[in-house]
Amino acid sequence: MFKIETLTAIDHATYLQKKEIADFLFENLDEYGDPHHHIMKCLDYALDQAVDKGGFVVLAREDDKIVGAVIMNKTGMSGYIPENILVYIAVHASQRGKGVGKKLMKTAIEMANGDIALHVEADNPAKILYEKLGFTNKYLEMRLKK
Repeated sequence: MFKIETLTAIDHATYLQKKEIADFLFENLDEYGDPHHHIMKCLDYALDQAVDKGGFVVLAREDDKIVGAVIMNKTGMSGYIPENILVYIAVHASQRGKGVGKKLMKTAIEMANGDIALHVEADNPAKILYEKLGFTNKYLEMRLKK
């Protein structure tokens, strides 16, 4: 059975703790992933004590190994932009379908102050979970890469 743990800025996460989380996400995000240094940057933002940054991490562990992780960043906005953005979520392949993702998401939703946005690829099977938890597809996101 897995257990849930959380990290916020007040926990003063070490580089090794952040690296363990980033390694897990890098290995388990599959085709929906980002480069390792982007994940580390997101963790630094989420766990920063600066007033204009912040967020939190939710982890699922089994036998002291990470089997699921979420990183939520605060946006510093509200109303027209949600207060939070769920940047990363991944569950180890051996744990999928066992409720780990649902528990991670429910914990993250409870911890977040304000609305939450997330980006999900149309073909990502996790989209079904997000919809069951109340997420809706209000907009089509478009990006210009410079």
